[in-house]
Amino acid sequence: MARRKRRFSDEPFGPTVEKLMDETGVTYRALADKTKLSAGYLNHLVHGNRPVPSDDVMRTLAKALGVEPEHFREYRLRVITERLEAMPDLIDRLYKRLRK
Repeated sequence: MARRKRRFSDEPFGPTVEKLMDETGVTYRALADKTKLSAGYLNHLVHGNRPVPSDDVMRTLAKALGVEPEHFREYRLRVITERLEAMPDLIDRLYKRLRK
């Protein structure tokens, strides 16, 4: 029976990329060719030696790995943060509720 891919990862960025590379059989060199990013930079991202990349880089990697950018937890967190920043009243209500 075929294993169904999860839509969203609950793991940090590096392990998520590594898992997707393993699942698709893509090497650092092949991913570098697909994304026009260096294999060394990709290796650093996967192993946490560089900060989580920009949304543009995440979108590029997502496309090359056959997932939506939303697959990456950090991408979703950035979207949520940006939207919450536009709703200070909601932030206050959430904070009060979470403190309990």
